[in-house]
Amino acid sequence: MPPLIYILLCLAIVGFSIKPLGLYMAHVYEGKAVWLEKPLGWLERLIYRAIGIDPKQDMNWRGYAAAILMLGLFGFLLLFAIFSGQAYLPLNPQKFDGLSADTAFNAAMSFVTNTDWQSYSGESQLSYFSQMMGCAVQNFVSAATGMAVAVALFRGLARKQTSALGNAYADIVRGVLYILLPLSLLFAFFLSSQGVVQTFGEYTAYQPIERGLGIGDSGLEKKDAAPQSPTSNLHPLIALGPVASQAAIKMLGTNGGGFFNTNGAHPFENPTPLSNLLQIASLLLISAALTYTFGLMVGDRRQGWMLIAAMTVIFIPLMTMAVVNEHHANPLFDKKIIDSSAGNMEGKETRIGTTGSALWATAATTTSGGPNNSAFDSFMPLGGLVLLLLMQFGEVIFGGVGSGMYCMLMLVFLTVFVGGLMVGRTPEYLGKKLGAFEIKMASLAFLIPSAIILIGTAIAVASDAGKAGVFNPGAQGFSEILYAFTSAANNNGSAFGGLNSSAPFYNIALGIAMFLGRYWVIVPVLAIAGSLSAKNTVPTSAGTMPTHTPLFTAMLIGVIILIGVLTFIPALALGPIVEHMHLYHVAKGVL
Repeated sequence: MPPLIYILLCLAIVGFSIKPLGLYMAHVYEGKAVWLEKPLGWLERLIYRAIGIDPKQDMNWRGYAAAILMLGLFGFLLLFAIFSGQAYLPLNPQKFDGLSADTAFNAAMSFVTNTDWQSYSGESQLSYFSQMMGCAVQNFVSAATGMAVAVALFRGLARKQTSALGNAYADIVRGVLYILLPLSLLFAFFLSSQGVVQTFGEYTAYQPIERGLGIGDSGLEKKDAAPQSPTSNLHPLIALGPVASQAAIKMLGTNGGGFFNTNGAHPFENPTPLSNLLQIASLLLISAALTYTFGLMVGDRRQGWMLIAAMTVIFIPLMTMAVVNEHHANPLFDKKIIDSSAGNMEGKETRIGTTGSALWATAATTTSGGPNNSAFDSFMPLGGLVLLLLMQFGEVIFGGVGSGMYCMLMLVFLTVFVGGLMVGRTPEYLGKKLGAFEIKMASLAFLIPSAIILIGTAIAVASDAGKAGVFNPGAQGFSEILYAFTSAANNNGSAFGGLNSSAPFYNIALGIAMFLGRYWVIVPVLAIAGSLSAKNTVPTSAGTMPTHTPLFTAMLIGVIILIGVLTFIPALALGPIVEHMHLYHVAKGVL
């Protein structure tokens, strides 16, 4: 398929889904009747009774934040116990041992925070029970948590003279039951139809090609003779498992934690061009539709369309830049020896190609998904620069489900503040005056992840433990460290694979970065929601700056780019920018 058609088809799927899905999600969170309440309403009521809450009892922002934090703590402790003790738990046909303490800490924090950073190999270290009851369950809960926080902020903007932001538990339950679960079921069935595996059977022995040609022993190895390690050369095994069910929610919930170590590059997780296309679209689906949900819940659909326009205007050029760069081969290759007509195919599947890989990578980093179908570490330097920038903007260009919206609104508040300074008026947004408290909290929500990235990278490059994990010297090694902390602090989960992140230093440091990047942003967001909900609306006047116009959209885009670039350009200059310059200078014989 021509690259342009492939890209347009993906964007069209997302674009045509924004309004119907956004409308449906607005009905879910506003408590309106939806058709799924008939088959699933009994389960919703049963969950409320089991956990002992009244879904109609609203919470103030402190209560809402406490509920989110307690749920995260409970999820972390449960996951840590599952990963550490999986050897004693069921559904472990390969008899895997538990993860080490630092790896279990990192993995548990990763899935609770919707990061899904994986410093382990899923098919050779996690049991089916850990994959399903640990990873997959948190894929639902963490995604629904981000959506609930975004909805609480929407209510804070829409309501007036009240402290009520809704019920956190009810929002999470409804988000799982009526949005994430049905979409994931449909998508899992589709993935299964494409060849994604879904089984509880043991790993299957196979006959290598060389044995089929008469080299060595012939015939399949008996299952009962298979060793415990799925990577044994004596008894090679094909890793299987309940993959389709986990792959569906990992994409729709912008989680990104793959069943296999190679994630979407594995043919059992992403077997066909169609599955590749729809998995890319599914990453953007809910995040894009939440802009329409926002417009409906605040009573002004134009605000939602303004946000999706700003996101798209930034995303399209950066995505194009990544695709174009990956269509150019490494200039150091000798074209007489290596056929580079397909572009930079290093680290990419031939069945997916450069367009499918670059589009996936930009979708994975513009959201907080972070799955991969290629080796991001093998991208051309400017292609890697695009992936870093999309995360360093705060993952507000679509962003994670829910988290992208509330982070984008923080930048909207800052843009309104800048606009208010220009005309000498107190900034207003949707009829609510933004005071010093709101601007301080919005600034914190952006500055905290940025500080984590820069400070964490500085500590890693200055310490022996941090440098010990770098396999590639020079600018590429620095980019790998910068990418790791960017991914962790922005709850993305993707990685430049040249960094050995499974060591205790990175397991602990990145785990802390994930926690701070998630919850130290959620608390300021909910504080703003509580402050705004207590305020009354002010009437529109001649001095009120419209926030749905092309002019405001351009201002918002400018603020996003300026803040992101000015914050990180020194670090980027030491990594992908200097690597790009060095590569082409060497190719031209300058160095």
